[in-house]
Amino acid sequence: MAYLFVLPFVVVFLIFSVYPVLRTLQLSFANYKGYGEIEFTGLKNYLRVFQDKFFWRALWNTVKIWGVNIVLQLSLAFLLTIVFSDIKYKIKGLSFFRAVYYLPNIIAATSVAFLFKTLLDWRYGTINQILLKVGVTNPIDWLGQTSTAPIVISLIQTWMWFGNSFIMLMAGVQGINTDYFEAAAIDGAGRWKRFFKITLPLLRPILLYVTITSLIGGLQMFDLPYLMGTVDGQPFGSTQTVIMYLYKYGFAMRPKQVGYASAIAYVLFLLILIISIIQFKVMNGKED
Repeated sequence: MAYLFVLPFVVVFLIFSVYPVLRTLQLSFANYKGYGEIEFTGLKNYLRVFQDKFFWRALWNTVKIWGVNIVLQLSLAFLLTIVFSDIKYKIKGLSFFRAVYYLPNIIAATSVAFLFKTLLDWRYGTINQILLKVGVTNPIDWLGQTSTAPIVISLIQTWMWFGNSFIMLMAGVQGINTDYFEAAAIDGAGRWKRFFKITLPLLRPILLYVTITSLIGGLQMFDLPYLMGTVDGQPFGSTQTVIMYLYKYGFAMRPKQVGYASAIAYVLFLLILIISIIQFKVMNGKED
């Protein structure tokens, strides 16, 4: 009876999780258009990925957008954590602020993209209208310039995700015994010294989790850049991420190049795995 009860989950897991992963691995060694015969080509797709300058450009775009996002996201989350965990301030209403900060995270990406495309429209957007009122002579094409489009997407990503990081870090702080902070305060340690000597070291496991999950999500970024631009990452490919590049070959092109898209997926998987292991080793090394 026990096996009977777990059977539905196992069947669904095998069909929708295990099978797609194995099927993608199989297709990454083949030339396949999404229909017809599968022509196995060995490592040809992988060699093509490593020689494809547009893939590496897409990867660099992804890293730039994610890098700005994670720095701002963690900085803001840490700042809020310091303020709300400081025993001197004793700010009340933490549950209310947590809900407010987390709210952007539960808004659908389509709604967020539509909202900011409207606000940042270079002709009629609210942001440019305000700038024109305060003396800016020419409207700024926020999403149409290579210098501003990636930064705008990074800032929107920060707005969407800093609440999640804040909740994680705050949960870690609340798990720390307050006796440490009170003893440090009695000994004359300031808030910054308490943060760097007590809070930050004890938050290392939570921080490791946040950075690795952010890395995985960041390198798989697709919805916001795609919805705010095109599959080619306009302007001039500056916002095309790796997943957008994969989507272009696997779904948007005619004929499709499913085998090449599958190889891109596995190369990205290997890159994420390697970087995650390095992060884990570095942070655990500091802890040791």
